[in-house]
Amino acid sequence: MMGLHRLTVITQVPVRPGRQYGFTLVEVMVALTILSLVMLATVTGLRTLANTQAAIERMTDRVDEVRTVSGFLRDAMESSIIGSNTSGLSIGGGRSGATFFEINRDSLAWKSTVLFGEGFGGSHLMRVGREEDRLVLRWQEPTRSGIPVDWNSVASRTLVNDLDEFRLSFRADFASPWTEDWDSRRLPALVRLQVRAAGRYWPDLIFSLRGGR
Repeated sequence: MMGLHRLTVITQVPVRPGRQYGFTLVEVMVALTILSLVMLATVTGLRTLANTQAAIERMTDRVDEVRTVSGFLRDAMESSIIGSNTSGLSIGGGRSGATFFEINRDSLAWKSTVLFGEGFGGSHLMRVGREEDRLVLRWQEPTRSGIPVDWNSVASRTLVNDLDEFRLSFRADFASPWTEDWDSRRLPALVRLQVRAAGRYWPDLIFSLRGGR
């Protein structure tokens, strides 16, 4: 009798490989869109911050300019020399204490005690007025006759550039209305300077003249 042979059948079950994950094209496009929006918002924010800083610096420079100019003019006008002769433009016969006050359409001149740096100053004739698109300060020492020399030939300094408008007005006293027509033979109590520069109006600069009525 023939021997029985054991038949072993081995069934191989295919092994399923591990699943691999990746980004679809739609997911990549969405991610790139979000990244672009974030970068755009960041750049826009930085640009806005830079523009804001520049605007603040311009405003600060403008405030400093107004403060410097108004402070200097206030000191110069409030230090005006009022002598015994207050009848206007004084040739004074050489009297150093005579009053000097001169008004033109675009300028105002007066006599003042002012200090131009350490050890240099004293009594000077001063004029502030419009010259083309600038507000210019000019000064000179008083002459013996009391009549100033040609203002265009004396020392000067530009106070304001890009000047659009410059107006002068006066008050006889604190209760009187402002007027632009003033007799230079009299001293006003208050002087107002209205300035518009670089397209912006300055606050009105109002000064008192010592000895004004």
